[in-house]
Amino acid sequence: MDRIIELVSAPDVSVDTAVAACPGWSVRDVLAHLAGVAQDWAAGRRSAPPTDAQTAAQVARFDGRGLNDILNAWGEAAAHLPRLAREGIAPPLGDIVVHEHDIRDALGRPGARDSAALQRVSDQLLRMLVTPVPVRVIVEDGEYRCGPDVGPAVDLKTTRFEAVRWRTGRRSRSQMAAMAWSGDPAPVLDHLYMFGPATADLVE
Repeated sequence: MDRIIELVSAPDVSVDTAVAACPGWSVRDVLAHLAGVAQDWAAGRRSAPPTDAQTAAQVARFDGRGLNDILNAWGEAAAHLPRLAREGIAPPLGDIVVHEHDIRDALGRPGARDSAALQRVSDQLLRMLVTPVPVRVIVEDGEYRCGPDVGPAVDLKTTRFEAVRWRTGRRSRSQMAAMAWSGDPAPVLDHLYMFGPATADLVE
């Protein structure tokens, strides 16, 4: 959260900048969504992931409000997340991490690709991956075996950052097919995404 606030508070940043990873949204809309998610979780209106209607409502909640209002609302709601964590309700870290990099791409300011938060989210997303044939995803500091336990695995060499991006629909099907596979990825290409894939290539 602090990294995002620092990013969007820079004097040369326009929050009206379009976000390629979230078609139809500006940076301001992404921030409104993040604030809305935090408010909903703090109020017990949790939905992971939210429906399209819920997401639209989160953005609309901040119509006409300035950047400082949105950031203040986000901060006030986020203050409740540690309490929820103590009650066994994990905060929506994945949503924050993914949208941080959506914003970074929109503003042309890459960074934090090895943060502890990204490491944790990539681990969660790769552990959740289910494929119809054996796949071994090899990242810079480990590997994940997915799919059936029998038969040779098709290897995919990638990074934790890339894994977060393609698992959340920030890469197109053609980009996924062109990655460093040890064999034919066709049987698994439609099983790699929680959302998506992207309809157009996104290069970061």
